Order: sequence, then structure tokens, then C-alpha cells
Amino acid sequence: MRQIYETDLYSNRNPTWHEEDAPWKASHIEKIIHRNQLSFKNICEVGCGTGDILLNLSNAFPGVDLCGFEIAPQAYARAKAKERDPVRFFLKDFLQDSEDHYDIILLIDVIEHVEDYNAFLKAIKSRSQYKIFHVPLDLSVQSLLRGWPIMNLRANVGHLHYFYKDSILATLKDCGYRIIDHHYTASRLELPNQAVTSRLMRLPRRLCYAANRDLAVRVLGGYSLMILAS
Repeated sequence: MRQIYETDLYSNRNPTWHEEDAPWKASHIEKIIHRNQLSFKNICEVGCGTGDILLNLSNAFPGVDLCGFEIAPQAYARAKAKERDPVRFFLKDFLQDSEDHYDIILLIDVIEHVEDYNAFLKAIKSRSQYKIFHVPLDLSVQSLLRGWPIMNLRANVGHLHYFYKDSILATLKDCGYRIIDHHYTASRLELPNQAVTSRLMRLPRRLCYAANRDLAVRVLGGYSLMILAS
């Protein structure tokens, strides 16, 4: 599956590399950092794509050093063209080509793409004091009933693994992480350019979420989980 990122396949299917989602994701990262009053001097993003999350965070946290690692040449080229002090980008495999330690490591929509995600999580744990994950919660009653949403995610964006809230939190704990904080992010409600079916589901999702958050997410889907761990 790694070849879809190192060739033109992913770029052809996702020509913007989801750059339009970066401000929204950065705002949720900023939210969880401020809520937990984290003290830090540097941030590293593993699987940084075209770098826009880090570029947004550089505005929110002036004076902080930021760097991103990416294995897809096309995404790296777009990131490198936007590089500015103090944000740097590297076309490298983080675990193979770096031994540095950071205050915060970001893994934003990454875990679901990694073939052996348990080994990856264990290997990356010692590389920073804090880790911030953003994980799509692809498993829901409606996604399993319809079937095609999960298979489309596999074919178009390379999701190999599918989680719901309890399973990703249990996975992190099994890999030795301590969960500090987490919150839902409403990707299908708040991100632009949603499919017609997602737009039709906005009101039911909002109403059900207001009544019972966990149940609404498990049944209707459309959410991801932002997690702070150490």
C-alpha cells in the first residue's frame, strides 16, 4: 500500500492532498494544546502531507520550531515550496532516517494508513514527550450497513484499518500510551465540499450528537477523534 504515496496514484486521486482541511485540523490541535496547557519548544509532524497544518500552527505558536516528515515526493514538493522559517520539511521516513526527540509529535490521519500500526505506535512512543493523534472513526453502524464507504476509503485514500472511539483508545493503551485528553471532531459537519449524502445527514447527526455523543458517533459516523497522549 505504501506505493500509492510514493508513486502518482494517491496524487492523481487526491490532487489537493486535502490542503483545504488543514486550517480546521490545526485549530483542533491548537485547542487540545491550550486546554492542557502544554509547554513545548518544538513540534514534529509525521506524515505531514503538503505541510499546511504546520504552517497554520506556526501562526498560532510563534517562536516554536516545527518540522514535518513525508514519504510522498509529490506532497513533499508542495510542502517544500511553502517552507519558511521556522518550518522545515524533509522527504524521509521518520523512523528510519531520524533519531531526534521532540516535545510534541503530530500524527494526523496517519495511523489508519500504516500496515503494522501496532509496531509503528510502539516505535514512535519514545520519540516525544507528547503525541497528538487525529484518527477517523470509520467504523459505524451506517458505514457497515452500506459497506461501500469503507471500501471507497481503502481504494481512494489508502485506509487499511478502521476504528471507533473505544478501539483506538484501547490500541494506544495496549501500546503503552497514557491517554491525557481526547475530543470528537465533526469532519462531515464542518469540512467543505461534502458529498450530498453527508449534507443530508448534517441535521440528524447534530440532533443525535446533542442527545448522546458516543451513541450518535457509533451509529451515524461522520466524526474523528483528536487524542493527546504520552
